[in-house]
Amino acid sequence: MRRVITIVASLALIAAGVATPAQAALPKSADGAEAQYLVLYKDGASAADAQKAIQAAGGTVLTVNMDVGVATVSSANTGFIDAVKGASTIEGVARDRAIGSVPAQSRIQATAAQVAAAKAAAGVETEGREGAKAVSFKRNVKDEPLADLQWDMKLIHADVAHKFDQGDKRVLVGILDTGVDGSHPDIAPNFDSGLSRNFTVDLPADANGTVIDGPCASDPDGSCNDPANVDENGHGTHVASAIASPINKLGVAGVAPKVTLVNLRAGQDSGFFFTQPTIDALTYAGNHGIDVVNMSYYVDPWLFNCADNPADSPDEQLEQRTIVTAVQRALNFAHNRGVTLISAAGNGATDYTKTIQDASSPDFASFPGQNPRSRTIPPSCISIPSEGQHVIDVSSVGISKRKAYYSDYGNGYIDVASPGGDVYDTADNTRDITKATLAAYPESVGRAAGTIDAAGNPTTPAVVKDCNGSVCGYYQYLQGTSMASPRAVGVAALIIGKYGVRDFRNGGLTLPPDIVETVLKATATKTPCPNPPAFTYTRILPTGQTVTATHTCEGTLFNNGFYGRGIVDALRAIGR
Repeated sequence: MRRVITIVASLALIAAGVATPAQAALPKSADGAEAQYLVLYKDGASAADAQKAIQAAGGTVLTVNMDVGVATVSSANTGFIDAVKGASTIEGVARDRAIGSVPAQSRIQATAAQVAAAKAAAGVETEGREGAKAVSFKRNVKDEPLADLQWDMKLIHADVAHKFDQGDKRVLVGILDTGVDGSHPDIAPNFDSGLSRNFTVDLPADANGTVIDGPCASDPDGSCNDPANVDENGHGTHVASAIASPINKLGVAGVAPKVTLVNLRAGQDSGFFFTQPTIDALTYAGNHGIDVVNMSYYVDPWLFNCADNPADSPDEQLEQRTIVTAVQRALNFAHNRGVTLISAAGNGATDYTKTIQDASSPDFASFPGQNPRSRTIPPSCISIPSEGQHVIDVSSVGISKRKAYYSDYGNGYIDVASPGGDVYDTADNTRDITKATLAAYPESVGRAAGTIDAAGNPTTPAVVKDCNGSVCGYYQYLQGTSMASPRAVGVAALIIGKYGVRDFRNGGLTLPPDIVETVLKATATKTPCPNPPAFTYTRILPTGQTVTATHTCEGTLFNNGFYGRGIVDALRAIGR
């Protein structure tokens, strides 16, 4: 997967309702080179006063999101950060970077009384699993052709839930990702092209000349400005399919096969996600009635943002504080307008509640010579958006229900678990691609990557083709917390469809995010830590090398570091 940074397209922002002020004259540095910055206005500061401060420091406002007071600024003044950070109207400033793959932090846990009250408010039965009515767990809906390959659907009883509830088209699910292939035949019936937006522009290379998205002409559509129904990576299409592929006698079914998908593209082809596009996507979701969003990424360039890490310079510390504050404003904005926020927990195989080492950041060069370095990361450092307030964090499990070997974890960090695949979750610890999860794959990406040949046939077991008459679709096996999160999103979408009420402001349905979270956790299947709690993973790689790693689960049956409140359950979530 390539990585990237980008400049936000003004047209995309105008379409999203974001103001684009006129550019001011720029004082030039000695060589005339310009840099790009993210500037955070102080709460209550007027936009006009903040922009005057930016202009006085030698900056030109390119775009500004007025919902949260965050501007993208260009400046040739090499002292721009020092010049603007002391202004009374400015809270923070950072070199403009990207956002990329995923992590998360502890959440305030509801009491038993709060759970009961919230469930009652949502109209959900309050008895425990022992008191739930018995259900025969066999297939009750005509299987999709590739249903036998969807072990994940069976694990969370989504296949049985479909007999009773397949979701409601009035529920809008936002995909904050690399894009969605809206033309894929197993996505198109549920795809809303009118609401979908692309908040990014692809970038060929970083400041060091390292290839990021590559030349625009090399893209399948030959452009760095992609329409809102395109995914030139494949990640976002897999996520969307896992949530809402329809039951249409083709390929696979999603967890909520009748809900509506909205592409809110915030990530580059390379897998990098910029701060400004992410903020714009979140505020757009809040302003347009999106009910739940999936966020399978973290904010680049810092996997962990530290307010005062001695390994970082003062400007880098300011940058990280700015990123956290800016994205949290957008998360708050979306949450307060009815958006349930769900994020992947991370694929670093680390306990986020402990002090760890990270050598991956900063992972994007916004100026020449910048490279990753090793840093000690205490639990006070956080990954964004997954560790942001109001965000539900999801760990990944394999086919046996054990936590996936790669999944990050931590008691008080994980909210719920969901199937994301584990190709080494096998009897002999060798790799089996079918133990990953299967979902839609853009044909254009497959042909460009050589995983689909000129005749239209897969060239690897990781890609599956299915046809219904003359209509064919392609599907790809992937594993990761990025895959676990959307399956939890699918369950959340079923909850909103089942218990939601009319949204008088935007139309459709709505349900307060705190109630959605409470029901999602309360209906999850309680899963204990391994016994003993220190679990050793053994993987025999295709090279024959044996790799082991031990992860320790802390907590109780009702809330622990591997599974949080339990593994999500679609059938119980709809009251069955």
